[in-house]
Amino acid sequence: MTREAQLLPDTGEPGFGVYVHWPFCAAKCPYCDFNSHVRHQPVDQERFTAAFLKEMASMRAIGGPKTVTSIFLGGGTPSLMKPETVGAVLDGIAKHWHVPDGIEITMEANPSSVEAERFRGYRAAGVNRVSMGVQALNDRDLKFLGRLHNVADALKAIKLARDIFPRMSFDLIYARPNQTVEEWERELKEAISYAVDHLSLYQLTIEEGTPFYGLHKAGKLIVPDGDQSALLYETTQEITEREGMPAYEVSNHARPGAESRHNLTYWRYGDYAGIGPGAHGRLTLGPKKLATATERKPETWLELVERDGHGIADQEMLGDDEQADELLLMGLRLKEGIDLVRWQQLSGREPDQAREEFLLEHGFIERLGNSRLRCTPAGMLILDSVVADLAR
Repeated sequence: MTREAQLLPDTGEPGFGVYVHWPFCAAKCPYCDFNSHVRHQPVDQERFTAAFLKEMASMRAIGGPKTVTSIFLGGGTPSLMKPETVGAVLDGIAKHWHVPDGIEITMEANPSSVEAERFRGYRAAGVNRVSMGVQALNDRDLKFLGRLHNVADALKAIKLARDIFPRMSFDLIYARPNQTVEEWERELKEAISYAVDHLSLYQLTIEEGTPFYGLHKAGKLIVPDGDQSALLYETTQEITEREGMPAYEVSNHARPGAESRHNLTYWRYGDYAGIGPGAHGRLTLGPKKLATATERKPETWLELVERDGHGIADQEMLGDDEQADELLLMGLRLKEGIDLVRWQQLSGREPDQAREEFLLEHGFIERLGNSRLRCTPAGMLILDSVVADLAR
């Protein structure tokens, strides 16, 4: 791959992405239910790299030749990988699929000073976009969220990323305990002043199986109620819109043209190969889509790949109805909405007229001409209910 090519523009097509999951973290955050694991001994990166390449070959054999439109190195904490590991993974993807110059290649990173020093190595390996888990811009809440960095570390990493990578994004978590609208306004405006062109802004959710879940259930962790959460969400939309970084997806904001290509592939219901422990994939095979999910435990996945060539633990061939439901579930998260013709081709039906009229009359959805349907801002607040209504 040519490493210095300009990023290609978004074509509006769903595309084909490759997702590689690095499952290891330095510490497990108390809110996190992702497939991430802490290991107190050094990880054998060479062995995992060889397994990634082997699983890529299997996914290529299943899905056939494709042109890659984006690559995403997620986790876990991919910035715990050595730059040489990242380079080998990217070269492996280019060996198994066609990778044009200038596609988006994103790596997730934590903004600790040790990891930030590796940024130049990742850039040389081919990464052209970094997405950092900043999560908060005050040290009190960073400690509450279990993060290993402080605000000074975060700002140093943001500056370094801005200097090195063509594109940079970072995440914040809001609707934290006792967070007021005024506090969030100040923090969000500060974040926008540091951002280049993209922010991911997520409300704190209490996921079963996490330490926060136990605290919440015991009444020791109180999160904002529905009304306060809605107010914080609406404030987020107003400020980002005013500052030129409007939402293009329910939790993601970008300057026009800087939207995450890889995540758009998910939300536009494109294809993607999922490589690594706990990775999910969707591969079109004729009129159907194959849904894949790999073994979650890293060491078990590693042994499976070395034995069988892949770590797929679950696979299902999705029919038209299931694909139509997934398209609806993913596509209505986007400001651009869904392609109704594509949905109708998959589902074999028109949207239920009575349900659609109800949602239209109450201002939860709107038509864009005859070909697209999307949620309104009010509909985004009750997105799950809108999807459930239309999917029936």
